[in-house]
Amino acid sequence: MIFNYAQEIFSAAGYQVSDILFNIVVTGAVNLIFTLLALAAIDRFGRRTLLLTGIFGLVVIYGTLGVLYHFHLQGIPMLVLVLAAIACYAMSLAPATWVVIAEIFPNRIRAGAMSIAVTALWAACFVLTSTFPLLNEALGAAGTFWTYAIICLAGFLFLYFRLPETGRKSLEEIETSMRAGTL
Repeated sequence: MIFNYAQEIFSAAGYQVSDILFNIVVTGAVNLIFTLLALAAIDRFGRRTLLLTGIFGLVVIYGTLGVLYHFHLQGIPMLVLVLAAIACYAMSLAPATWVVIAEIFPNRIRAGAMSIAVTALWAACFVLTSTFPLLNEALGAAGTFWTYAIICLAGFLFLYFRLPETGRKSLEEIETSMRAGTL
């Protein structure tokens, strides 16, 4: 969402067009750097840890962005928080979601289940992207980011209680553990 609406987000934060273009380049660079870091981190820290850390980070960042927008604060703090959100997402949710989708389903239904999961993921991306302008108009920037913080908090709670760690386990071990309820 931040990439799709970077211009609107930075404009609302008080940036001019030339600054916005520079900030968009910086956000792309941050995304690339933290995606590369995630490649090394995903096996070291585990999928569950990365997902929980990343989504909780987004709760804090989006909540703080909402506060800054609410009080009409502008400039560098906004840019830092947007970059932090991109770094947080690129380091955690972006790569770990795809790995978990590939690992979590039993072998016999993996292809079909992954198709459903990926379709649901892209449908959610569509809803997120298409509703941002509507939320922004109805709730303002502060309300929109507070809404995203609440959604992320709900996601954090769901993952905390329902997502097992799949790292350092074979697909067969994951399936056996899930069937036995021990994962």
